[in-house]
This record gives sequence, structure tokens and C-alpha cells, in this order.
Amino acid sequence: MSAPAHLNGAIAKLLAGEPVFASFSPADPGNAQAFAGGPYDAVVFEMEHNPFSTRELRDSLQYLLDRAQILQRGNASPAVTPFVRVPANGSEMNQWLAKQVLDSGVYGVIFPHVSTVDEARNAVGACRYPRPESAERYDPPGLRGDGPFGAARYWGIDVADYYRRADTWPLAPDGDVLAIIMCEEVKAIRNLPKMLEQVPGIGLVLIGEGDLSQDLGHPREYDNPEVEAAIADVVAICADAGVPAGIPHVTPGNVTKRLEQGFRWLMPNPTRSNQAVEIGQKWLAGRDARAAT
Repeated sequence: MSAPAHLNGAIAKLLAGEPVFASFSPADPGNAQAFAGGPYDAVVFEMEHNPFSTRELRDSLQYLLDRAQILQRGNASPAVTPFVRVPANGSEMNQWLAKQVLDSGVYGVIFPHVSTVDEARNAVGACRYPRPESAERYDPPGLRGDGPFGAARYWGIDVADYYRRADTWPLAPDGDVLAIIMCEEVKAIRNLPKMLEQVPGIGLVLIGEGDLSQDLGHPREYDNPEVEAAIADVVAICADAGVPAGIPHVTPGNVTKRLEQGFRWLMPNPTRSNQAVEIGQKWLAGRDARAAT
């Protein structure tokens, strides 16, 4: 059986117009096994506030695989797509962290605290291999070092096919790497239109509500009107640019609201059977039924 158009299940969902339900998890084999059979489309191994351990990450990636799922789906990619949030802030310009996790086999990287055009360009470039200036889709220039063998093996494809697929979507329509920037300060919101206009290859903008609420003077007051107004600004900017927006701290009480706001990447708290996901899926089914009548 041939490989699907996109091994990255999150990209496939976004292309189909469906939201992605994801959650954070420590890089731990036990958690990876739990996520493999859970309700989520993606798992983000959290290495910003947890230890950065590529050994734990590689073990977790293996435990995320399920032989029965592989046989059923006909390809080696996990049913729950793995990502990593790296520890360095965007201003630190640490490309090597992205290189390490991508070489392990993840399908995308979340970069925290990206607030300027230069930081966004560095984030996307860290997920891309270099190419000649005359090449199609040259910008942003690739910064990733060449070490594809472990990742290609994990993706279940040969190295030549990995090179073709290991580019950032949607800049590369057949790319399977998602470069995600986090918008976590007022400065980031102010610069977001320029970032999305000037840096092709940003696949998703994820709001960092915790840090954003701190910056606004309302720590963790997620329902504060000023915080909600800032969240609405990010969604509107992303909608104007045609870039999906994501948000954490999704609960059974606000998942319908977040879907109606236009969020396409939603992150409930990590549990194996999540009520917020179930409510969200029911809302989507109702929306589709209404559209068909």
C-alpha cells in the first residue's frame, strides 16, 4: 500500500478543514502508550518546562507506535502525530534544538515566545534543509543540519522521500513538517501581521495564554475581558492571513466557544478519555449536519 499524501496526521486534518485535538505530555514511554490509544490527533511532548531529553523522546516515539494501527492504516506513521515544544524562547535563536527533535522523527516543532519577524524566520528556517538561492521556495533559508536517517526510518520511508516530505507546510504543499510559533506577549500580537506576511512556512500560531495573561497583568485569569480580547485579536489576525490558530487550556466548558471562534488546534488537558474532545466532536457533527440541510 502506498504512503498517504501526508504522513503528518495534523496537516491532513487541517487540509480537510477539520480541527486538530492535541495535548501536552512529558516525554515518557508510559504517557506515550496512553496517548497511542486515546482520543487525540496529536501529542506534544513538552520539553520547555520539562527536561530536554532526546533519549526519552526517542523511547516515547517508539512506544507511541502501535503495530495493529500500522497494519490497519498501511503505513508506519503513528495514528497520534508527535510534536515537541522546545525549551528555548524564540529570541534565543537555538536552531539545534529543532534539529535534534526533528532528527528523532517528530513531525513538527513548537517554538515558544516568538515575537518578531526575525524570530519567526529563524523558527521556520530551523525546520528546513538548506537549498540553493535559485531553488523554488527558497525563503526562509533552511538552517537544519543534514542527518535524516533516524527520522526517515521512523517515518517508514527512504531518505530520498524523507527529503521531499521534510519541508514546512504549507510553504511546501507536500511538506510534512509543521513549524508552530507561540504568541505569548503583547509585542507578539503587535508584530503578528508582519510575521505572517513576511515569513512563509508558519504552519500554525499557538496562543500562550499563561504568559500572555502575565504580560497583560492578569496571571492565569483566562476569562478576563482583556485576555479574551487579546485572544480574539490573534484569531482575527490569523484568519486574515489564512493561518490556523491554536489554543491550550481547552475544557468541556469552553471547547464549543473556541471552535465557534475559529480555533483549529485545540489542546485539552491530558487525559486518556477527554470530555472536551467528545463535546467538540459532537459540535462538529452538528455543524456538518446543519450545513447539509
